[in-house]
Order: sequence, then structure tokens, then C-alpha cells
Amino acid sequence: MQSYGMGLLRLDSHGSNLMLIRISELIGDHGGTRAMLRKLIVGPYQANCYILGCNETREGLVIDPGDDVLRIAGELSRNRLMILYILITHGHFDHVGGAAELRRITKAPVLIHALDSPVLNFEADGHLSDGQVLHVGTYDISVIHTPGHSPGGVSFHAPGVVFTGDALFAGSIGRTDFPGGSHEQLIQEVRAKIFPLGDNIRVYPGHGPSSTIGRERLYNPFFRMRHTM
Repeated sequence: MQSYGMGLLRLDSHGSNLMLIRISELIGDHGGTRAMLRKLIVGPYQANCYILGCNETREGLVIDPGDDVLRIAGELSRNRLMILYILITHGHFDHVGGAAELRRITKAPVLIHALDSPVLNFEADGHLSDGQVLHVGTYDISVIHTPGHSPGGVSFHAPGVVFTGDALFAGSIGRTDFPGGSHEQLIQEVRAKIFPLGDNIRVYPGHGPSSTIGRERLYNPFFRMRHTM
């Protein structure tokens, strides 16, 4: 097995996850016309930063601003979004590197799970917890604690989508060889908390392309191997 960057544990070195383009991608609308979602691939480790906004209220949030803060700020300005939260899936630098600067620009609070907060080089504005619900415009974001890649790793569930950070990727899972990581825990948490959300839920991971829960449940080799053992 090979590792890719900070987050991705791969079974081989061939695949679309290595073919990333550093552009802002319009992912699409979810929940009718109420929500907009954009992905920016940022930094040397090509982490996915997501901007989620409500078209009705122009309120929004940013997930994992790991780098390229001026690009992120430019997207916010072009879409006329007022950012309510800066959400962090886990404390690794490729996902938090731009958080403090983006907070300075937007005045939005940075939120992270308490178990990952100590690794930040600045003080977070608040802590996320399992089951917590955040309100942005006309929709809700639910926090799901999914440790294994890091002790305080979380995923964010919104209508029709889940942002999994480095817990679950298209065809892979996050590395577990960092301090506080646990392969068994990661597998267990994804099975227990992410898969039950429904096969049609689209997965937006911390690196690489999107997928669906159904596809990962059936074809992700890390879960298929466990199923056949």
C-alpha cells in the first residue's frame, strides 16, 4: 500500500486521485436551488476546500481552508457570501493552514473538534461535537465525529451530501499511521456513522474526486476486504 500526501491511503499508485486540476469547480445545487457548493483544490497536498452557500440568504461556510486563502476569498466575494463558520474536519496542516488568515478576512469563527484543537498554531473559536447542528441559511449541517485518521476527525452532513475529510475517499480511506490514528477505529466509524446515511448521499472527501456512499460501501476495497474476511 502507498500513501498519498497527508491524507490518502491507496492500494496502488494509479488512478484519478493523482490527476487533480487546481481550479474552482462548480459541483452543483443540492436541495433544489437553495444551496450552492464549490470545491477548490488548495496547497501542495491538493486538499479539497469546500464553500457551501445558501442562494436565498447568501449565508455560507467554508470547510478546510488549507491554503490559497486569497483564491478562497475571491470565490466568496464573487458569490457575495457572508461566511458564518469556518469548519475544520481535522487538524492536519493541509486542511487548516489558511484558517487563521481566512478568519481575519471574513471575521467568521473557526470551529474544530476539541481533540484536534491542540495541534493548531492558533486558538480556535469553538469546538465541534458529535450530533451538533449548525444552521446556515435555510439548511442545517450536522457534525459526525469520525476519528481514526485523527482523534478529533469529523464529517459534516448536509441534505444529500456528506463531507468526510480524510476519513473516507473515493476508493480509499485516510492514513492511520499518524499519532492518534487507528485503522480499526476508522473502519468502524465509517461503517457505523457514514454508511447508514444512505447509498444516494454524495461523498465529498478531503482529497480527490467525489463519490457516493453506495459506491464506497460496495466497491471501496478497504470495506470489501473486511466484508470478505
